[in-house]
Amino acid sequence: HVQLVESGGGSVQAGGSLKLSCTYSGYTSFIDCMGWFRQAPGKGPEGVAAIDSDGASIYLDSMKGRFIISRDNAKNTVYLQMDSLKSEDTALYYCAAYDDARWAYWGQGTQVTVS
Repeated sequence: HVQLVESGGGSVQAGGSLKLSCTYSGYTSFIDCMGWFRQAPGKGPEGVAAIDSDGASIYLDSMKGRFIISRDNAKNTVYLQMDSLKSEDTALYYCAAYDDARWAYWGQGTQVTVS
């Protein structure tokens, strides 16, 4: 199994920045792709960004230019740098690991509130 723990969430004013971290542990040698997702109140979950072990990344269009995903394979940690935050970015942010053709492992989430 794989355990994921997110951190770095909090409250920030519009235009501000936050950097989320996700540390993964357990049987992680097969983990290639890691991703960030979010779920806002009253809405369904949506993908934010993903990155593979070589550093190739993809983003939801609305995040491009504002969010940057990165990872430190030596530290088993994935990051999400979020700049120019907007109120609509308020959500519970989750980290996930891709395995067996699906997002198989999830963290508990970290709350981001933008006012």
